[in-house]
This record gives sequence, structure tokens and C-alpha cells, in this order.
Amino acid sequence: MTNNPAQALIQFNNLTLGYEMHPAVHHLHGQILTGDLLAVVGPNGGGKSTLLKGLMEEIRPLGGTISWPLGRSQLAYLPQRARLDLDFPLRVADFVSLGHWPRRGAFAAIKSTDKQAVEQALKAVGLTGFGKRSLDSLSGGQLQRVLFARLLLEDAPLILLDEPFAAVDEATTEDLLALIKQWQAEGRTVIAVLHDLHQVRTHFPKCLLLARDVLGMGVTETVLTAENLAKARKMQVLADPLAPICDLDEVEVQG
Repeated sequence: MTNNPAQALIQFNNLTLGYEMHPAVHHLHGQILTGDLLAVVGPNGGGKSTLLKGLMEEIRPLGGTISWPLGRSQLAYLPQRARLDLDFPLRVADFVSLGHWPRRGAFAAIKSTDKQAVEQALKAVGLTGFGKRSLDSLSGGQLQRVLFARLLLEDAPLILLDEPFAAVDEATTEDLLALIKQWQAEGRTVIAVLHDLHQVRTHFPKCLLLARDVLGMGVTETVLTAENLAKARKMQVLADPLAPICDLDEVEVQG
């Protein structure tokens, strides 16, 4: 990866996302630049994970568009732990090696350099010698390190993280935050759904505050104001199957 001047990687154009015409993210305008380190924050049900699904094209916009001015970027995605089924005796090394699949395909022959890359990735996350361990023998923090090791092998310019530090110990969190900053230094773009606002203020220069509506997007200290956070707390954001269908003609331009 090289450190080129920042350009618009993702452009949101009056984007509304949701399910069966019931909106979860309303009228999002703005852009994410190459090399951005962006936290997505807000109350539960505010549309944070829905936005990541939109970027991954798991769901289609109800209105507006997501555009890629530089061409659609290869991305790596770390879902919430609750969405992962890892309670089976797969070896750590075999699981991490799945990171080769996006570029090599599922049936490509395993090379010696691939095995070395797995070892290097495990070393980078502090798990040297763990390759022969089974996933179901790991602690929560160790498992999260393994998931980050697989992301390392994917070598993607855009990385999406959905609550990467949930139920993870402080030491693991600090190590993984250092790895995220290393990715940014390499010119990668990282978008992370987070809940710890102190963590966001300390480590993430940019922030998007979602509570179904967009309450702020930009420099973290200008987004996470007392006024914006008070608005987020007051908004009804819990998932509601009876939520009104969005009127896509009502465009709310965000500053």
C-alpha cells in the first residue's frame, strides 16, 4: 500500500437503507476518503450495521446511491461476534488461511509462502505458536486476534469492522487498535462500528453519528458534541417493524 493523496473512496448520495421499505438509515450525504479512519457510532438500532451491509451490497438502497469514484474497492469485513459460528474444531492456521480466498480462490493449491504468511499474521497479532490450536479452545480475546490475523491475509484496501472490541479484554483491544492504526498508516481505509466514545475520541479522527437520521459526519470532536449526543439519546431508534415507510422525496442535507 502507498500513501497517495486522499481521494474520495466512497460517496453517499441521499442514501437511505432499510428493510422492506422501512428505513434504518435516512438520507445520508457525504464521502469517505482513502486512508480515513472512521468510527460509526450511535444508539442500538440506529443503522450502524445496516450501513456496513449496504457497503457490502448485502442490501440494496431504498433510495439514493453509494458510489465509488475510484472504482469499487476490494474490502475485508469483520462481522459482530454474534454472527459468527466458530464453535467447531477447526485449526487456527486453517481458519487464518481463509484470508487468501478473496484473491486466490477456494481451490487454489497451498504454497509454502502461504503458510509463512499465516505464521507472520499470527505473529503480528501476538499469537505465535497458536497455529495448531483449535478455534474452540481459544479465549474471547485470542479468538478476536485470530479474526484480525485473517483480515491481515485478505490485504484489502478497505476494512469494515462491526463492533471489533465487544467482550474483548483491554490488552487485546490496545493491540488491535495499534494494528488498525498501522493499516491506516499503510494507506488503507478503516470503518469501524464502535460504542466506546472515549475510545473513538482517542483513536479515530473521523466519526459518523447515526440514530437512523445522520446527526453528524466529519472530524470527531465536531461530531461528538453534547448537543448531538443528546439528540441521539432522545431519538426512537429501536428496531420497529411498524416504522413508517420512508418518503424518499424528503431530503435532509447533512453538513
